[in-house]
Amino acid sequence: MAATKNHDYHILPPDPWPIIGAFSSLALFGGLVMWMHDNPYGAFVGFAGLAMVLVTMASWWSNTIKEAHAGDHTPVVSLHLRYGMILFIASEVMFFVAWFWAYFAAALFPSGVDAVGGQWPPKGMEVLDPFGFPLLNTLILLCSGTTVTWAHHALIHGDREGLKKGLLATIALGIVFSAVQAYEYAHAPFAFKLANGGNIYSSTFFMATGFHGFHVLVGTIFLIVCYLRAVKGDFTPKQHFGFEAAAWYWHFVDVVWLFLFVSIYVWGGWGAPTHG
Repeated sequence: MAATKNHDYHILPPDPWPIIGAFSSLALFGGLVMWMHDNPYGAFVGFAGLAMVLVTMASWWSNTIKEAHAGDHTPVVSLHLRYGMILFIASEVMFFVAWFWAYFAAALFPSGVDAVGGQWPPKGMEVLDPFGFPLLNTLILLCSGTTVTWAHHALIHGDREGLKKGLLATIALGIVFSAVQAYEYAHAPFAFKLANGGNIYSSTFFMATGFHGFHVLVGTIFLIVCYLRAVKGDFTPKQHFGFEAAAWYWHFVDVVWLFLFVSIYVWGGWGAPTHG
């Protein structure tokens, strides 16, 4: 028969969420650009886009979960889901490479940047003490890496209580990290905007660490969803890609922070007076 399935792939039915997601992302980032340029409709367009992005994510991933429960995620499909997550994380690595590049371009060649006075950090500038809150957050993220690994190990061995406890511990550590970073930002001795006394050091600092903080928030939400699914009875020792993807993402966030801590907080502020 012509319609007989003779392959291991899952052919998806027509779905509106990809095109809805594309236009939602356009509205979100278009609204942000409008807002940054003081357009009166920027905030409205951006929030509308954000709302639709969240609806798209919930609906699309809900369909993916239903497909997994229906048995559509064959070994070949599961392998390609893993490839997709690996490529996504690789794209995120390159995203952070851009911010590190901007930082190191100014830090290694300060003589080429008139605004920093030929030295790095800029002359007379106070920086954050790397061995205060930044070191605390480093320890928090390292601990969270162990708790998410504990949860994964428990799942593989059929210990659902261990899975839930490990996820809860990781979520709690992620929330504490975000709270500490918010406090650090509120008490930073330098501003983000040039108009408020900022410079290339503060701009690259806030962009790199701020986007990492955003990734921590995304990862925390990812893990909360995994916890809710675990409570409902989802995930088995042999089929748990949703949790595996969240764990990979969280380890990626951990590794990026280690690079941020060493290069921006410790090396990048070496020799400058510290604040706090």
